[in-house]
Order: sequence, then C-alpha cells, then structure tokens
Amino acid sequence: MTASSKSHKQTRVLPGFGFGMSLGLGYMTLIMVIPFGVLIAAALRMGWTGFSAKALLDPRVLAAYQVSFGSALTASVLITLFGFVVSWVLIRYRFPGRRMLDASVDIPFALPTSVSGIALTTLYASTGWIGQWLAPLGIQVSYALPGIVIALMLISLPFAVRTMQPAIMELDTELEAAAASLGASPGQIMAKITLPTLAPAILTAFSVAFARSLGEFGSVYFISGNLPFKTEIAPLMIIMKLEQYDYEGAAAIGAVMLLAAFVLLLIINIGQWMRRRYATA
Repeated sequence: MTASSKSHKQTRVLPGFGFGMSLGLGYMTLIMVIPFGVLIAAALRMGWTGFSAKALLDPRVLAAYQVSFGSALTASVLITLFGFVVSWVLIRYRFPGRRMLDASVDIPFALPTSVSGIALTTLYASTGWIGQWLAPLGIQVSYALPGIVIALMLISLPFAVRTMQPAIMELDTELEAAAASLGASPGQIMAKITLPTLAPAILTAFSVAFARSLGEFGSVYFISGNLPFKTEIAPLMIIMKLEQYDYEGAAAIGAVMLLAAFVLLLIINIGQWMRRRYATA
C-alpha cells in the first residue's frame, strides 16, 4: 500500500460508498417510499370509478383544489418577487440592523404555523389593527382568499430567501461593473446579466415556495374561516375525510396532491436541466 493511498484511507471520515448508500436508501425507503407507496396503493385499490368519485368529481373537493392551487400559485409568485428584493438587499447592502433583519427571516421556521395563523387573523380581522382600516373600504382579508395568500407568503418567505441568497452572493459583480463601464443602464444590467444568471435560483425558489404553500394547513386553517366552496383548502378536506372515517376519500385527495407535487418538481427539474444544457452549449 502506497503512502498516498494509506493517507487517503486514514483521512476518510464517512463510511464507504456501499454502506453509506445502503443506509441512505434504507432511510429514504422508511421515511418516504413506503408511506407514499401505501398512499398510492390505497388510491389504486378504489379503482378509477371510486377514485374519481371521491377526488375528481366531488364539487366541494374541486373547489378546495381551486383554492389551494390558486392561492399557492399567487403566493409563490409574490413571495419570489419580494423574496428576491429582500435577498438582494441583505447581500448587496450594509446598514444598521441588517443582521437582525436577516435573522428575522427565519422566524417562520421556528414559529408554529398555527400561531402565525392566529396572529394574522387578529391583525387583519375587521376589528384588528390593519383590518379596521380596510373594512370601511370593502376589503376583507381574514376569512377570505387574500388572507390565505398572506398566510402562505409568510410561511414560504424563508424558503424563497434562503434559496436565492447563495446565488446572489456568488454573482460575479465584475460583469456588472464591466457592463456599467460600457454604458449599460442599471435596468439593462439587471435584464441582461443579473436575472439570466440568477434564473435557476429564482425558479428553484418559486418551486420550493409553491410546494411549501400547497401543503400548508396550520396558518390557513385559522385565517381562512374554512367556508365551504369559498375558502376550504385541500389539506383541510383530507382532515375532514379522516374525521368522518372516510379513509378512501382522504387517500384519494392525498394521492392527487402527491401527484401534483411530483409533476411540479419534475417540470422544474426538466426546465433547469434544459437551461444548463443551453448555457453550456
């Protein structure tokens, strides 16, 4: 055994590939593959007729899908935009209180979502600090779709910001300086250099925010009011089915949500792969 190979073997901290791969696959199987497989199997046992009746043809369930997907899409677009601005300010500028602002971004990670929902409901209710000024204008936030969007934006903010921050940090400022020296305006630099470079990170931030928003329950439960055909979300329908001992109905709705998340992530990954291939061509 040579000295170099002996040194490499001695400095190896993690176990070998075979053991590590087996441990990783075993963990993923227990935590993810088996539960999701059981969910899909339960949906398949119903047959197409039973599945469609419980998950695709029920008007109340369809209305819940519309609220969930529509609110998640709206919240993801908005939080990706605002999250980009927050990330840009935290990385590119130095100002008093920057570290505190950066740390406050992670508050939704540690805060129970139900607490977020209660706080938002109290704030935006017709008698709340903000809601009392919106009510005379005919603007209802709590117990309406705007409240759901605000709740989803709150809980998905750290996911969007923490996804885009590393990309902004690694952005080559010399390219921006070179473009500025050649007469490019700030808008042209942003459109031609900054945004194309950050596009994969922005797309990833959007997908992560959308996936997180799609499965949110705690904060939405309190601020939405859970009005049938108006503010009920798909996760709430799953809970209601379980409380009614309709396990097949809950499995059918869960399978639809799982399939939607899988298709979304597949599309995002294909888009990122095509972009990387185009960039290296």
